[in-house]
Amino acid sequence: MRIAIDASGGEYSPHEIVKGAIKAAQEYHVDIILVGKRSLLHVLAGKNMNKLNLSIVGASQTIGFHEHPLQAIRKRPRSSIVVGINLLKEGEADAFVSAGNTGAVLCAALLNLGKIEGVERPALASLVSLNQSSPSLLIDAGANADCRPNHMLQFAELGSIYARYIFGIDSPGVGLLSNGTEETKGNRLAQESFRLLNKSGINFLGNIEGTDIARGTADVIVTDGFTGNIVIKTVEGLGDSFIRVRQVNGDEHLRGRALLADVGLGFLVKGMDYREYGGACLLGVKGNVIVSHGRSRAKAIKNAIGLANRTAEANICQLLSGVGNGQ
Repeated sequence: MRIAIDASGGEYSPHEIVKGAIKAAQEYHVDIILVGKRSLLHVLAGKNMNKLNLSIVGASQTIGFHEHPLQAIRKRPRSSIVVGINLLKEGEADAFVSAGNTGAVLCAALLNLGKIEGVERPALASLVSLNQSSPSLLIDAGANADCRPNHMLQFAELGSIYARYIFGIDSPGVGLLSNGTEETKGNRLAQESFRLLNKSGINFLGNIEGTDIARGTADVIVTDGFTGNIVIKTVEGLGDSFIRVRQVNGDEHLRGRALLADVGLGFLVKGMDYREYGGACLLGVKGNVIVSHGRSRAKAIKNAIGLANRTAEANICQLLSGVGNGQ
């Protein structure tokens, strides 16, 4: 398995990216392709090149977080994002992981890899692990701000297939995120999506509310990318707050940890920590693409590579070829 890593993407690149890649190569025994500025990567990874299956592909340009995605990938064809996506396209990598500009990753994947036949809108699938016994997959987590009901149906299909083959759930229960459980609740998009999902062959549980996310009511949570991204960032923000409580120095540190343990929030904090799940998978393009948090350090990158490895091993792209055909 060959996993390409955007070594120039993210706030802590390239040092933390390389650290995470080295840990992943040691733990998962995968071939790692570091994509970025060749001379710097040789310095950072040089002593591990012979001991581990590490290689470097040069990419002289970098796309910043605040750049316009489409303009950036056209202006910088030798950027680490474009070069990494092209490694997928050319069959030189089995998956690509980036903590860089999310919009640029999505644009490069759509333009250079293309969509799987039958898929209208690729979507980001992100794990929401707020319930220890029943983690959920939220889709769309930010790829599509404006959606139509048929897109929501496809998100449900994409998420169901991913949950089945990555998390081993035979018949994933799908919930539509709304402001009430009744069929008549929600805006026009939610109401029309409900009718489509209810007539589909998926295991549709009906509407779920925000309170159901932490209860693990549904295996797959379907929503538009605008709402989904707000949900994900809210969860991450809460996680950051709890982690700061746990990391306070001195006696306050001990009291913070004891408080979280006493109220049973230990697992909840871990579930809200983006470093634990590594990233979100872009489902619906012709390649395995994992989008990581822009503040990812070594642990998050290692876990993102692990997710990329599982996704590629499951041959998800081929399994998704039935989406849009009622399969």
